[in-house]
Amino acid sequence: MKIGIPKEIYPGECRVAVTPDSAKRLQKLGFEVWVEANAGNAAHFPDEAYEQANCTVVPEASTIWADSDIVLKVRPPTLDAEASGSSEVASVREGGTVISFIYPAQNRELLDALAAQKATVLAMDAIPRISRAQKMDALSSMANIAGYRAVIEAASQFDRFFPGQITAAGKVAPTKVMIIGAGVAGLAAIGAAKNLGAIVRAFDTRPAVKEQVESMGAEFLELEFEEDGTGQGGYAKVMSEEFIKAEMALFAEQAKDVDIIITTALIPGIKAPVLITQAMVDSMKPGSVVVDLAAEQGGNCEVTKPGEVYRYNGVTIIGFTDLPSRMAQQASQLYGTNLCHLLDELGGSENYTLDFENEVLRGATVVREGEITWSSHKPIAPPPTTVESTQTNTAPISPAEIAPTIESPFQAPGKKSSPGNRQDFVWLALTGLALLGIGIGAPPSFLSHLTVFVLAIFVGWQVIWNVSPALHTPLMSVTNAISGIIIIGGILQLSGSAFSPTAILGAIAILIGTINIVGGFLVTQRMLKMFQR
Repeated sequence: MKIGIPKEIYPGECRVAVTPDSAKRLQKLGFEVWVEANAGNAAHFPDEAYEQANCTVVPEASTIWADSDIVLKVRPPTLDAEASGSSEVASVREGGTVISFIYPAQNRELLDALAAQKATVLAMDAIPRISRAQKMDALSSMANIAGYRAVIEAASQFDRFFPGQITAAGKVAPTKVMIIGAGVAGLAAIGAAKNLGAIVRAFDTRPAVKEQVESMGAEFLELEFEEDGTGQGGYAKVMSEEFIKAEMALFAEQAKDVDIIITTALIPGIKAPVLITQAMVDSMKPGSVVVDLAAEQGGNCEVTKPGEVYRYNGVTIIGFTDLPSRMAQQASQLYGTNLCHLLDELGGSENYTLDFENEVLRGATVVREGEITWSSHKPIAPPPTTVESTQTNTAPISPAEIAPTIESPFQAPGKKSSPGNRQDFVWLALTGLALLGIGIGAPPSFLSHLTVFVLAIFVGWQVIWNVSPALHTPLMSVTNAISGIIIIGGILQLSGSAFSPTAILGAIAILIGTINIVGGFLVTQRMLKMFQR
């Protein structure tokens, strides 16, 4: 199958869908890659780099659209020829496939036009936000870049140091940054601002993100108001009027104190909520900065001008709508990797199948062979965080209602136990008989070794099971020393006949211990590289 990469024609767009490195990965999946001339220039990927990656560089976009089985883009195909110079939708070949950002909830006219072309369209922004699809989640990739770049743009407009300093000339107070929304973009902004030395505060309607915010060294701003803002697909939901009133009071108070405000609040399919009012901006200190990441969807700040930077009452308002494109090389690399994973999920060139039983592919498909499939499904919600959230009836459940559902191998007479419980009981009885037989016939020295072995297994299981998942990598590093002890014990058993049971078990212990040591050192090396700059 042939993949085509046209040059992005949206004004100011510098990204390219596929880089030379991701083109090589696509070729390993069996695809032939065609790239329009100069498609990667704005992202610093010249045509020569694509040619060295065995891509075919073609001079005209029309060739890409006419001859490619799959067209990969960043921005949605253009519909209006007057605004962009040409209509990419009209160039989509009948029965072809287009993969790009589509924003179907806001572009119904675009969906209708693509359906009229009998095309199949996969929207990178419609990929379900579930664990299995993280490697294909282009929205998160771009949000990560936008959050980081927002801090860089704020720093370029702010006239003071971010970190506090004590110098011979006096004390310099640290910059205070408030970030509204602790999603992917918000967390990236927190990390960037904290690394620059600022005091960072963050707010989010979802209580679940508090731990993430605090783990990055930021202060999580809380309301004295209990309401969970967790919505579908990992997004926040629309809150109650009482909650909004309380959070607006919080923002008004913080606006007087902080130096930089970065807003990231978006709710899919609707205009971005206004969280920073004109009155709040008026109350900010002169020289302060507001960065509105929701500018393209209307803005979280009431005085934002989408696509512009300007001063309002002494406060700099940044309303850029192309923050990922301002880091085009990095953004193209991440987006290209997301596309490679999606095409791998589709089966590559040889086994290419748009399987609607696959929840990731089903969620991403907005048009299939001319039929619009977007309106017939909703984003996949994250798993419930509490038992209460799964119950429709909030009335308390009495023990009498729960008791009949409990099954045990030791049930009261007349109640039939489940096959699974009977099987567990049989295995328990057989294990007990086996241990009894060993105790009767085995020598005392063997029983002593068996006792130590069983205790080691039990204690080891308890220790490892209670280690936080975040510490599993350092834990594997520590097992190097333990494996070294195992090898020493195995070497001590290599005596006598080479084919004796003792020598064979010793050799097996040495082999397994060596594998663990080598793997442990590799993991340790990767872990240490994470802390290197």
